[in-house]
Formats: sequence, structure tokens, C-alpha cells
Amino acid sequence: MQNIQRRSFLKGAGALAIGFMLPEMGAAKGIAKLTKLSADAVDLELNPYILITKDNRITVLCPRPDMGQGTTQSMPMLVAEELGVTMEQITVTFTNGSAKYGGQVSGGSSSVRTRWKPMREAGAAAREMLTKAAADRWKVTEADCFSEKGKVFNRKTKESLTFGELVDDASKLDIPKSPKLTAPKDFRLIGKSLPRLDIPAKTNGAAQFGIDVKVPNMVYAVMLHSPMIHGKIKSIDDAAALKIAGVRKVMKAERAMTHKTVDCVAIIADNTWAAIEGRKALVVDWDNGDAEKNSTTTYFANLQKLKTQDGTLLKDKKGDVTEGLKNANKTISAEYQTPFTAHAPLEPPNATAWVQGDKVEIWAPIQGPDGVLDTISKQFGFKKENIRINVQLMGGAFGRKSYIDFVSEAVFLSKKLEQPVKLTWTREDDLTQGPVRPGMLNVLRGGLDADGKLTTLEHKVVGGFLGRQIWKGGAEAAGFWSEGANEEDSPYEIPNRAHRFVEEKTEIPLLWWRSVYASTNVFGHESFIDELAHAAKRDPLDFRLSM
Repeated sequence: MQNIQRRSFLKGAGALAIGFMLPEMGAAKGIAKLTKLSADAVDLELNPYILITKDNRITVLCPRPDMGQGTTQSMPMLVAEELGVTMEQITVTFTNGSAKYGGQVSGGSSSVRTRWKPMREAGAAAREMLTKAAADRWKVTEADCFSEKGKVFNRKTKESLTFGELVDDASKLDIPKSPKLTAPKDFRLIGKSLPRLDIPAKTNGAAQFGIDVKVPNMVYAVMLHSPMIHGKIKSIDDAAALKIAGVRKVMKAERAMTHKTVDCVAIIADNTWAAIEGRKALVVDWDNGDAEKNSTTTYFANLQKLKTQDGTLLKDKKGDVTEGLKNANKTISAEYQTPFTAHAPLEPPNATAWVQGDKVEIWAPIQGPDGVLDTISKQFGFKKENIRINVQLMGGAFGRKSYIDFVSEAVFLSKKLEQPVKLTWTREDDLTQGPVRPGMLNVLRGGLDADGKLTTLEHKVVGGFLGRQIWKGGAEAAGFWSEGANEEDSPYEIPNRAHRFVEEKTEIPLLWWRSVYASTNVFGHESFIDELAHAAKRDPLDFRLSM
């Protein structure tokens, strides 16, 4: 990217920018389409992101991709509240993965929690700069001015100036370090029921999801993956596939997962349908090796063998579980098994990539452009400044689109073919290839005293640890596996309490699935609390409230 001095850019563009970087993408009103902005990069000082142009267009750069949870509403709302504009005056676009934007992953229900203050501060800082610019022009105090609906008003004369008319002057001011935020009692937008910005575009079909992307001269691709996920290609017979109208090429490719890279076959065609039909006609001989060891049957049989091990003990241990069970008036135990679970978003994985020499541009429905930037750079050797990421709306994700094997596949193909490629996974691909929420076994023991009070609880979690595949770390590295059941998340007052984890090291591709381990742990944990209440002959709610 070209380096542009902040002052020279603002002078030439006539814009006020509060943020770190302006990518070469913007948005029409709402989120209907993406367009180009006028600069590659502008170095500024604050985290939040606002662009105001001379014609009074206000663009908010949304740092969290939208998979249906509404960040294209919540992020601009935080800015609009402080800036003094309506939601209708704002257009929205996504950030591009640059480290200058900070974390950009939509996950862990973190978007509003982590951006609550920074986005509001961005709006407040811009408002103060615009207000000061107006006050200086009118030769009055800032207290004599107020902003509303994209204008600054003079309280004394009732004159007004649009933000666009003030951007030149405002851009020359220092950015406030600690702008004053609106008191909650004065909120105009936050906490109010407002029409969603994305509803019109999503209703009339104008909104562009990843699967809608079209790039000039692109070809279409689907992959044939091993039915056992990890198989290696022995031979490919593409004679019948190449006879399908529209099929251009069949080629060996690769799927790069977080823990290993495996073989696959790409079918390149003039459209997705032709590629799918070509895949049906393709004959591939797979060497599945010891892939049978990765079956769910073997996996759950191993969990039954592992459940007797002590495993990793969480640090929130209280009392002595062994003595508690020994001294209990009544003890009970139970096991709860949950299956591997697919994410199955409405829009299956897809990505469009265009590699041009040492540069690549990507259009994809992804949960975190920063993660894509890092992964593609490391995997293919592109410099980060030569990777352009265009975040698209996601038709659901639930964690799946933070796992970017499908993006890597598209880049791999474009690099080999030297032209833009649109790769689409089918529903069958998504459901059979993973990654999946790990199947888990919850093993619990509890002890009651003579009064039916729970004195002892041991909860052992047995199964795959997705952190080993994603973060390359063992279960001992964190208590992530205990979420939903540990004392912090489930603060029942129990004198003797322990949480343990026994890991089954599996090659089945694993990934978080919305609430991750909480979705399996809480099922076992709270079901067992019901069992204990029944054993104590007490009402389940009363039993819980007593703790």
C-alpha cells in the first residue's frame, strides 16, 4: 500500500477521519453494496472508525463481521449516539483485517462488550472536533453550540453548518483524548427499538452475502474431499467429468485445516452447477490409511476407557471430594454423552479469491478478517500489505466461518490457475467434512448428607480439546473445557467440589459451536443437579435455591 501523510490526505480529500485506516471499500446507504473510497491508508490515533466527507456522507467502519447477530446495527448505533446523527444518515462497511483496527473477530459474544466504549468515544471525539470547528468559525464558545442530525447549531443565532462543511477545519484539530460521553439517561438511540439498517437490503435482495460475489472473468469451483476427511489421493479418473458441459479442468488441490493439510480434488467450471455435476462423474481412488481410527464409534469407545483417569484438575477445587463422597449419607453418579454437532449455517462456506502475482484479493463471509490475513500470509507467503480482504455478510456461521479452510482452498486454486476463482462448498460438504463441535462425555459424582443437602460434587469432562488443534496447546493450558460447569459459571455453594478434564486426542476436525463446551457441560451439569434433587426428594428449583 502507498503511504499517505495524514494532513495531506485530509487536505486533498476534504474528509474528517477518526480511526486508524481507510480500506478501499465503502458502502451505499445501509449495507446494500460495496464501493471504493479514495485512499489506501491513513494513520490516525484512535481505535474507532468514522469517515465524514464534504458532501456530509458519514461512513462507519464496522470492526466486527455480521453473521446475523446485528453488528451492522450495534456498531454504528454506538457511534451515532455520540456523534449526534440518526441511523439513517450512516452508511456501514467492514474493516479489512489490518492490525491497526485491533481484534476484528465476531465471536464469544464480544462485539458490543469490547467495543461499547471505543465506538462511543470515536463518535464523541468527532462531535467535539466538529463543534469546536463551528465555534471557531462563529467566534463563540463551544458551549454555545450543539450537534444534531449531522449539523452543528449556534444556540444564539440559530445558524447551522453541516458536518461536511466543517470537515476541513475539524481535520486540523487535535483528536480529543478523553471526549465526554453521553449520560445513559440522555440516550437517543441506545436501548431504543429502532428499525434495522439491514432489513431493506436483506428483504429486497440487494444485500450481498459471500455466496453472491461475482468478479469479472472468474471461474467456479467445488471440491471433492475424502469421505473419511484425511484420505490421500491414489488416482484420479476425470474422463467422464471433463465430458460434462461447462467443466474446464480437474486438478489435485489441498485443504489446510488448523491441525493438518489433506488432499482434495478441485473441479473448475463455467458455473457452480456444472462443477457439481462434474464432481458426480469424477472417480477418485483414496488411500484412507488408518482413517477408520477417526470414526465416532472408536472415539466414544475411547472416552469410556479414559473416564477412569484423573485427568487435569481445574484450579477452582474446593474441599476434598474423596472424603466428601466417603462421608456422604447417599451418593449417586451419572454419565451424559453428547454427539459431534455440525454448524450447518444457511449459507455454506464459500470464498472468492484473485491472486495476481505477489498480491491477492479475497471476498468471503468470514468471522474475522484479521485471522484470515494472518493465516493466508503465513500459508502462502504473501506480505500482509499485499492481501486485500473484503468482508461479506454471512448467512449464518455459529463459529464455522472462523475456520477458514474454504478461504485457503480458493486462494490455492486462484494461485494455480492465475485467475479469479469462486469456490462453493455444498451442504453435503459442510455436514460431512467438519469441523464440528466435539462429542463429549460428562461423568459426575455427588454426595448428599442426611438432610438432603449437596455436600460433594465432582464433574469430569472427557473428550476432544479443540484448543490442541487450533492453538496447538494441551488442555492443561486453560480451563476453557470447563465453561458452563465451573464454579465461576455455576456458583452453587458446595463444600467439596472438583472439575476435571481427560483429553481424547483426535484427528476429527474440531471447532467451537456457538457456546462451545458450555453447550455440552451445562447439559450434563444441570441434568445431574436434577438427579441429585430427585435423590434428595426435593423440588429441583428449591434444591438449587438452597445452594
